[in-house]
Amino acid sequence: MTSESDRYFTELTDALRTAGVPDEQIAATVEDLRGHLTETGAHPEEEFGPAAAFAAQLGGLAPRPAEPDEQAESWTWTADIFNDRRMLAVHGDQGWEVESLDSLGRFVCRRSATATLRWEYRREIIGARRRAKVLAELEPEGWELCGEWLAYGYFKRPRAATTGPAGALEARPAAPLRWLFLSRRGKVALAVWAVLVGGAMAGCFMGTLGTGGLAITIALASMFSALFTSQLETTKGRVDQGRTTP
Repeated sequence: MTSESDRYFTELTDALRTAGVPDEQIAATVEDLRGHLTETGAHPEEEFGPAAAFAAQLGGLAPRPAEPDEQAESWTWTADIFNDRRMLAVHGDQGWEVESLDSLGRFVCRRSATATLRWEYRREIIGARRRAKVLAELEPEGWELCGEWLAYGYFKRPRAATTGPAGALEARPAAPLRWLFLSRRGKVALAVWAVLVGGAMAGCFMGTLGTGGLAITIALASMFSALFTSQLETTKGRVDQGRTTP
């Protein structure tokens, strides 16, 4: 093998070891991959992608075959659009890996009993036109799409991909007791929505508003709430960008 391949497999081995994969499993995996490259004559990064990203795909936190991790923790939580990135950073530092977003937009997370990884996350607008472009830019850097909600895509990668051993998790804090994390603006938007919908429901029960009117009111309240929060998020993004511009 060339020195390029040796460097690649050294980086892959270090990433897998940081992820908590047993040494014998690492050795067997690397041996199989080296054999594959010998047969095909391909370059490792062209064949498998960046070593850090490939290590994550190989199952940094996944249990070994036929040895399910019965002690793995599961936790589902949610946050509003103003608070999701901050809370993802907090929980990622505690070893929580987002596996998906459910139909309600909640983050479905898992943390292995032997978790040794911190996770980092980012959120991107990922519509039909931007999807291919965003994936092409982020996947080579080790980012993996872990969930989508409305126009947003959420990406994850092990912090070890950029910080090496410093990205390892030394201790696992207890799972949070809360599942809902709202910002102040999110609470205001939710309160306004609740007042409008509550008034419409009261009108429906009193007979002044039919079921059709109730449905229309809920739909309009939800639409204006979404537009309001979207506008606030856009304004906040512009302010933050202005603060960081020299």
